[in-house]
Amino acid sequence: MFLHGIFPPITTPFYPDGRIYHRKLEQNVEHYSRTPMSGIVALGSTGEAILLSDEERREVLKTVRAAAANEKVLIAGTGIESALETLRLTEYAYDLGYDVAMVRTPHYYRGQMANPLNMLTFYRFVADRSPLPVIIYNFPQATGYDLPAEVAIELAEHPNIIGIKESSGSIEKVQKMVEGTRQIRRKAKVTDTFAAVTGRMLRAASAPVANEDGGTLVPVGALAGNGGPEKPSSAAVNVVGGLKTREKEVGFQVLVGAAQKLAPSLDAGAVGAILAFADCAPTACYEIYAAWKEGDAQLAAEKQERIAKAAVRIVGELSIPGVKYAIDFNGMFGGTPRLPLLPLTADKKSEVEQLLANIRN
Repeated sequence: MFLHGIFPPITTPFYPDGRIYHRKLEQNVEHYSRTPMSGIVALGSTGEAILLSDEERREVLKTVRAAAANEKVLIAGTGIESALETLRLTEYAYDLGYDVAMVRTPHYYRGQMANPLNMLTFYRFVADRSPLPVIIYNFPQATGYDLPAEVAIELAEHPNIIGIKESSGSIEKVQKMVEGTRQIRRKAKVTDTFAAVTGRMLRAASAPVANEDGGTLVPVGALAGNGGPEKPSSAAVNVVGGLKTREKEVGFQVLVGAAQKLAPSLDAGAVGAILAFADCAPTACYEIYAAWKEGDAQLAAEKQERIAKAAVRIVGELSIPGVKYAIDFNGMFGGTPRLPLLPLTADKKSEVEQLLANIRN
């Protein structure tokens, strides 16, 4: 799966009594689907996944899947302390139509995790059996465990582990992982404009279409196994229904989680980012990536400077309550966090408003 670009790890809206507010979740997903985000992450740390029951996690995954646009890559946060439970949730996400599983590092038995063999075995067990490609999720600020770059590099050799979300904020670590995985060569399916191709896009393109008489029209190419009647423009292009696809070579894909360091992370070799700050300011985050992609280092630096202070304070210090209020302020639904997290006080809400005064969605 092609993971280049910016992905918001969306929040989970709640009613005041703590129940999941599924209609607001749908509306938020529909909004992100209209932005230039490459995809959507459900059940990340910002989604308060650790505070949800197993049934609630499944309900969130189902709601997000139903509301998301087909062209958006869907990443399911499926990491649980137990490898078996991680695998079960991953299989459920696959059945729903998700594209990638994001598996955070187990960390409760931290002393045992200091032995690299535990982490290597955990991820290999999941990746061996997972019907979805896996990305590692390292978030030491929350877990208290920082996956060593050497372990990530070793895991990158597994054919079903396609990347990592590295949220430590270390540019040096990003660079080390990029350098240590340069030998890995894999292919990802992309459109003729080099955007990711999701499984939902392929299913929609190959689905029979009803004709005026109530029958169905099946693409000729689908019968032949290579898409519709239109011939590919080159040997590198395949056509499924009306969807042109090609393969692009990708390596081990490093994504980062610190919005205030996005530009230097991209310079260090990251291919994109999963940013909590993109929950409240998706366009502002995308503008940094777009300027970098166009080779305009000065503009990327300017766009980076514009969000740096707000990202550090809202995401890094005020955390989920800050992100949720920032979402409210920028026109979507954030709402309150689930206990033991508390909503922002009035003075902190005012601070968020000032930080976002020039970063409106």
